[in-house]
Amino acid sequence: MFEQKKLIVSHAPFWHIGNRVTERSYHTMLAALPAVLAGLVYFGVPIIGVVGLSVATAMLWELLINKVMKKSPTIGDGNAALIGLLLAMVLPATMPWWAVITGTFIAVVIGKQIFGGIGSNAFNPVALAVAIMMISWKDLFDFNGMLLNYDFNFAAAYPLATAKYFGSASVESFSLADLLTGRQIGAIGSTFGVGLIIGGIYLMIRGFIRWEISLTFLAGVYVSALLFNIADPVRFADPVFHVFTGYTLIGAFFLATDDASSPVWFVPMLIYGAAGGIMTVLIRNIGTNVDGVMLAILVINLISPLLDKIRPKALGKVV
Repeated sequence: MFEQKKLIVSHAPFWHIGNRVTERSYHTMLAALPAVLAGLVYFGVPIIGVVGLSVATAMLWELLINKVMKKSPTIGDGNAALIGLLLAMVLPATMPWWAVITGTFIAVVIGKQIFGGIGSNAFNPVALAVAIMMISWKDLFDFNGMLLNYDFNFAAAYPLATAKYFGSASVESFSLADLLTGRQIGAIGSTFGVGLIIGGIYLMIRGFIRWEISLTFLAGVYVSALLFNIADPVRFADPVFHVFTGYTLIGAFFLATDDASSPVWFVPMLIYGAAGGIMTVLIRNIGTNVDGVMLAILVINLISPLLDKIRPKALGKVV
């Protein structure tokens, strides 16, 4: 008698190249480590509390939402820990404990899980959390005020705030060497330019992020800042200053490159990155926000699905 066989066909992708979420998460945390260690050198022991609390509560929120939704725990993939680390890197060293917990709740529960979990988030969770916190508690991101009692042996003023309110002449005390080595006021993991660049290059070489997004983001910042500086060199700072201050580098290498909220095709990635860089400088120079990177990333996240409609021409022809 003829024996029937049951064939099971799964959905795409049909061929897995072997990359895992866990691998990407841990390599990204490794790439971010130099910037975090530099923050420890300049800002001291308090950052250990901020970083530890941020990573721990991000994992806790993920575990709790898994329990509520009756899903298998996903904290083992490292993504929640990565979100907690990146969030801590963009906070001041003196961020209150309740604000850290609130930030991780927004990032993990609202920014990630409510949209369907990893890979389904329309916005970068860290950028979304920081943007909401900036609007809700603006003073917490006033780095001059939050780090007022620190005894720094370098220019003790937030570079972007100085440039915005006092013009380009006021930023001459910030040398390129200081900006690259982290000798500037700022967030825990966003001041050490060399470390962020090394981490970004490592991630690009390993294939965890796309160079098209990172480099065009930086190019957008540089070119648009250059045009502003040419138009009014007294009022607007030079482009090198904009590239190496604030959240520019961490945004270009660690936030704008989030797989779920960025395009997948070549030309859309170029437009996406450049638009983020241009938007950053527009917000900084003529907007009310001092930095602008987080808001710019949310805007390009929003247009990412539209950009992905620009895709390569299909093979074959219509018969």
